[in-house]
Amino acid sequence: MAKQQKPGQPASRQTTTRQTTGRQAGARNAQRKDEHGAGQVAWEWIKSGIIGFLIFIVVRTFLIQTFTIVSGSMEGTLLVGDFLVLNKSAYGATIPGTGRKLPGYDVPGRGDIIVFQGHHEDIDLVKRLIGMPGDTLEMRDGALYLNGAPQDEPYARHTYPEGDAGSPWMDWQQQHLVESARRQPYSPTRDNWGPLVVPEDRYFVLGDNRDESLDSRYWGFIQPGQVMGRAVALYFSYNNRPDGGVPVLGRIRWDRIGDRLR
Repeated sequence: MAKQQKPGQPASRQTTTRQTTGRQAGARNAQRKDEHGAGQVAWEWIKSGIIGFLIFIVVRTFLIQTFTIVSGSMEGTLLVGDFLVLNKSAYGATIPGTGRKLPGYDVPGRGDIIVFQGHHEDIDLVKRLIGMPGDTLEMRDGALYLNGAPQDEPYARHTYPEGDAGSPWMDWQQQHLVESARRQPYSPTRDNWGPLVVPEDRYFVLGDNRDESLDSRYWGFIQPGQVMGRAVALYFSYNNRPDGGVPVLGRIRWDRIGDRLR
């Protein structure tokens, strides 16, 4: 049966009206899909950013961290402008806000290059771990003795031998001298001090640039809880001193990038 037309309305006009309405509905649906698609893309970017930021926080807090050398106390091994990678998981990273440490897969060892929190000033420092708990340490004319035996230290550097002098900062050593040394006057200097006994649960650190380093000789032992991690490699090095050559590319120390630290 044929569909009955409304009086006075041609069939072609009804068809045109339905087509126009259909196109408008399709356009609205397409617009909604586009808006939904754009919103979905934006949400995916936001999620990726949040996940990436969380991964960065976890990695930086518990696994690795970067550190920049700003002084010459480790010169010979580390130069001003070196960027190093710090392995925080080796000794166990500190849980923020608790002071507690996660278990590590290794323990600090003699000769390790470590980064730690300074206790004489609010700064992170990098030095070489020299004395372990129970060790007896002494220096004679700049030569280090460990438990009575002279040490071969190919990394140690002496740039200012005539600068040997005492300091009030070294008075703390009196409390840690071996018994025989306590019975005579004690006047330690930069290159002549000890013998000292490292207490339990303490470390003794020195800079490789022995003549230009403020270290345990002056401000004493450090505690395990101060140690942030072990320096393992250089990922970049840049000479920012005036004699560093052509700015930017000319001052990059290409030969140091990727070096492992020993």
